[in-house]
Amino acid sequence: MSVNAFPHLSANVFLIVMGDPAAPSYTALLDTGGHDPGSTQGLARGLEAVREQHAEAWSWETLSRVVISHVHPDHLAGLPFVQTLTDAPTAAHALDLATIQNPEAARDAAMLRTEVLLAWAGIDGEYAARFRNRARNLMLPRAARIDTALHGSELLDGQFEVIHTPGHAGGQVCLRLHDTLLCADHLLPHNSPPLMPERAHVGGGLANYLVSLSRIEALEGVTLALGGHGGPMPDWRGRIRQLRERYQGKLQAVLDAADQPVTVHDLTLRLYPDISRVQALLLLDQTGALAEYLAATGQLREQETDGQASLFQRL
Repeated sequence: MSVNAFPHLSANVFLIVMGDPAAPSYTALLDTGGHDPGSTQGLARGLEAVREQHAEAWSWETLSRVVISHVHPDHLAGLPFVQTLTDAPTAAHALDLATIQNPEAARDAAMLRTEVLLAWAGIDGEYAARFRNRARNLMLPRAARIDTALHGSELLDGQFEVIHTPGHAGGQVCLRLHDTLLCADHLLPHNSPPLMPERAHVGGGLANYLVSLSRIEALEGVTLALGGHGGPMPDWRGRIRQLRERYQGKLQAVLDAADQPVTVHDLTLRLYPDISRVQALLLLDQTGALAEYLAATGQLREQETDGQASLFQRL
């Protein structure tokens, strides 16, 4: 089901129903959308339509499990609403428990990491103010209950193979069910998932993302991938190849632009001279992640200075 997680962004929520449609033996909800009324009402309507239009006799009272793929508000923030309707146990990766159980403390930690990022990347002025505003946002409106901590190497409820796929989010998990891969925001049909430098987001960064791509690429017998946004991906291996090629192109563009010492901020403006206000934060995040990766792999020299922005130059 697609729900309006934000006014400008839809996200997919999945209901898994097993057994006799008239009396399912197991039902699970993967992700919960946003917390705005438009999202929670859309979720409730979509789930009701499953019952009415497809004769799948699931119910909130008999729901077996709720799973959170990762702690971004378009996938997580509807959890408090869902937990008012069901006592089904909720699972999330162990790295995400602190955010879900104490969103205010997680926000405070994100604000501190943002200051480190701004200094490292040489970001100030309007862009810095917008980064700080983003960091002030709660991932969910209030604390929620987590009953099962996932680690990425278990079979959840005897049904789902859990695969830890950090990169886009440190605690992100994909779930394999038979020949289907529920791949959250790790693999999307039309866009590369937004990445932040690992110094700003624990478990983030391009290095983690590429390792996680290899982790799911090694799966045998998967014929369909379903992401957290967009439609189905029957050629999901082809999509992985496209993403690898896209990142190689982006990395080369960074190398070409770093012909003299340059900050992440100025490197972003070199790469995107007509950068729009809407795109600015995501592109600054992405350039930081690319520069961080190239420095770690010895393709860029990073000159660190005491309290000042790092400078990057190709070798």
